[in-house]
Amino acid sequence: MSEHVEMIREGASPVVSLEPVRPPAPSTWKRARRSLVRARWPIIALNILAIVALAAVLGPEIAPRDPNRQALTARLRPPMQQNAAGEVEYILGTDGLGRDVLSRLIYGARVSLMVGLTAVMIGGTLGTVLGMVGGYFGGVTDDVIGRLADIQLAFPFILLAIMVLVVLGPGVPNLVLVLGIGQWVTYARIARAETIAQREKEYVEAARSIGQQDRAIVFKTILPNILAPIIVIASFNVASVILAEASLSFLGLGVPPTVPTWGGMLAESRDQLLAGAWWLAVFPGLAIMLTVLSLNILGDWLRDFLDPRLRGRDR
Repeated sequence: MSEHVEMIREGASPVVSLEPVRPPAPSTWKRARRSLVRARWPIIALNILAIVALAAVLGPEIAPRDPNRQALTARLRPPMQQNAAGEVEYILGTDGLGRDVLSRLIYGARVSLMVGLTAVMIGGTLGTVLGMVGGYFGGVTDDVIGRLADIQLAFPFILLAIMVLVVLGPGVPNLVLVLGIGQWVTYARIARAETIAQREKEYVEAARSIGQQDRAIVFKTILPNILAPIIVIASFNVASVILAEASLSFLGLGVPPTVPTWGGMLAESRDQLLAGAWWLAVFPGLAIMLTVLSLNILGDWLRDFLDPRLRGRDR
């Protein structure tokens, strides 16, 4: 201010910048919140997934009964049926062995989410690493990884999973291993294509010029710049893995019968549908449908939100 006064006294006019002051760009969390509020459907999907996650985490605390407890005197009770005292004992009814359907649904959420998330982490990590290594180094390394991907794609995934589970036997660890290994090709191809597009850019050349090692360039420089499409694919993949787990459990190759799963509940309902026990298939089917649909909606939103061409709309 004093400089401006001195300039005015000396007959000179102060220099005033006419360039508008730009407000600071909103943070990623603020942009995500605004985008969610505008989209609306992802908020509903997040609420559904939050309910499923709470059921998976708090299963033993919120389940009204032991999911494997049998009561043959209460078998095939329909939902919301009242007893002689006028009380509702089984909100969603019972199955052919008198087990509580609601409790089995709650415990089944734990298996579905655990299998889906763990398998995607295994497949995503393996595929991303192999794809980045092949895309960055090229040559023989890229050819070997590409041929391994082609060999796996030559086998139908369900047939491959059935063959492996028949040899290893049913069980949650074997199921997670099969579903995880079966998903790596998608991540490898995306990571390879993105790495090839990034490896000749200026920031990678700058990292090489300062003597950074190839391993550091791949995992510290390139990886953060290709995570967006991988995260989007992972969100869709969780839904597909949950469907695959339900399909294998429906065929009796997923987890042991003593472990309640949504696919296993659908398989057990086949013998009771002719008796009119519609709820045994409707409720686990709705649980699978709502979870998969919510994951797909969330994946659509993530794809739009992480797309740099659409980023300006969220501000």
